[in-house]
Amino acid sequence: MNIRNIAIIAHVDHGKTTLVDQLLRQSGAVRENQQVQERAMDSGDLERERGITILAKCTSVDWQGTRINIVDTPGHADFGGEVERILSMVDGVVLLVDAAEAVMPQTKFVLSKALKLGLKPIVVINKIDRSDAQPKETLESIFDLFLALEANDDQLDFHVLYASGRQGWAVADLADDRKDLSPLFARIVADVREPEAAARAGEEFPFAMLVTTLEADPYLGRILTGRIESGSLNVNRVIKALNRDGTEVERARATKLLAFRGLARVPVAEVHAGDIVAIAGLQTANVADTLCDINVAAPIAANPIDPPTLAITIAVNDSPLAGREGDKVQSRVIRDRLLREAEGNVAIKVRETGEGTYEVAGRGELQLGVLIETMRREGFELSISRPRVLFQTDPDTGERIEPIEEVTIDVDDPYTGVVIEKIANRKGELQDMRPTGAGKTRLTFYAPSRGLIGYHGEFLTDTRGTGVMNRMFHSYAPHKGPIEGRRNGVMISNGDGEAVAYALWYLEERGRLFVGPGTKIYKGMMVGGNAKDNDLDVNPLRAKQLTNIRTTSKDEAVRLTPATTLTLEQSIAYIEDDELVEVTPKSIRLRKRELLPHLRKRARNAGE
Repeated sequence: MNIRNIAIIAHVDHGKTTLVDQLLRQSGAVRENQQVQERAMDSGDLERERGITILAKCTSVDWQGTRINIVDTPGHADFGGEVERILSMVDGVVLLVDAAEAVMPQTKFVLSKALKLGLKPIVVINKIDRSDAQPKETLESIFDLFLALEANDDQLDFHVLYASGRQGWAVADLADDRKDLSPLFARIVADVREPEAAARAGEEFPFAMLVTTLEADPYLGRILTGRIESGSLNVNRVIKALNRDGTEVERARATKLLAFRGLARVPVAEVHAGDIVAIAGLQTANVADTLCDINVAAPIAANPIDPPTLAITIAVNDSPLAGREGDKVQSRVIRDRLLREAEGNVAIKVRETGEGTYEVAGRGELQLGVLIETMRREGFELSISRPRVLFQTDPDTGERIEPIEEVTIDVDDPYTGVVIEKIANRKGELQDMRPTGAGKTRLTFYAPSRGLIGYHGEFLTDTRGTGVMNRMFHSYAPHKGPIEGRRNGVMISNGDGEAVAYALWYLEERGRLFVGPGTKIYKGMMVGGNAKDNDLDVNPLRAKQLTNIRTTSKDEAVRLTPATTLTLEQSIAYIEDDELVEVTPKSIRLRKRELLPHLRKRARNAGE
């Protein structure tokens, strides 16, 4: 059977997963009356809740005698590592661009990776049915992007389709009849080359496959996915795994071979060169390792991925309320879980920094937040430090350099001034400013990653929730100097117990509260944000003194403003260096690193 391997790449929310839904339906992989959830490829709970793709996933469809293996990729820059490793196992890409938003930062990132690998994209301008769609302007911006990324003549000669993923149609010309996705299927079969691997399918070519994704299954154990570069493989055959430098890692039987057929993984007896498959039976082989015949000596070259730029410290939860809500509280269990994550997720690095303390480095706050949220749902209790950027040293000059991000902001015209001012205070430099129509302006900045930690919540407040901010790693640049952090102090509990409405009523005028009546609190826990710049020790446990004296005046009813509930990402972004976020399966609490006042004072004096 003819095979085509493609990846669908785009900026976040440009419609990748929705388009895959329609491809599955129209190819017959999903029955007409079959009940399938919307965005079927987003199978994880967090993916469905947040409406984003976190992990790259494979599927396949049959179209007129050709099997098309499709890889759905994440759009967020934080999960760019998923895109980078996936591109090594496809022979073509479908670049999706929103007809209204046009080219965005992540569009540039994924396209640059595809062009470097010599892939020729098929451009699909999606969401043509939007009222603010600008297909002509969008096409011009795409062409400019190809030129800016130094695409070769063959890549510049790309084909363009106009589509609506939600409605399930694609056309080569806007004047054509809008029926179905047949033009897209036909273009994939015509433009994407057949895998070169398929030419190396004879007996003279031994089996070899580069591992691109890893997952754990409770019944099958470790499952390794990749594209077979040469040869074929039968069930129960002995194969070996080689790491990047050619050292043998292990030998084992391939106990299960799984091929992607529609939304399911189907066991097969034999797999051949060119196909994307999953193999079970190996215990220690990892991402970027080569699975091959026992006679093969040289591994398949794996492309290096961009290094992480942000790190947090994850430690055992040592608060007074530790161990009450979670069942995974030991440092050993936390360590095993983090190392297991680092195995499968190549964009994450884990390093042990002390007794029960681990430094986890990743691409951004969202990626690290998703990891912590996943662990929290598994029953872990953790304490999380403030994120910090990973500095490097320039090998030529020896000076300290830090990561710089390209920030693209779409904002209503009245709010451009406050956004420019705030990012300038965070050492960001305005690069471009242009109107996008409908009373909106697009701002482009180069800003240090350090300055953007914790800015997103403030940005939404400044723009009344209407602004859209996208960030992407740009380069390393000389250190920009000190950046002002959070201006406001916090209110810290001076006792253990449950918060009392009467006490909180008096604290409301001091700032915003993070806890409501009846919330369990302890000494050193942050119960609210102070309106002033100093930290304040408060008593949220004080109850009203009762007497036996009658009074004609009626007691004043205690009416509290609802407490501010911070999400996990907001909490991590809010804290300072001397504070921690306590994460349990049921609660997210903010606390000082040192719970006792005299220890906090001593640490502050030592820092000065």
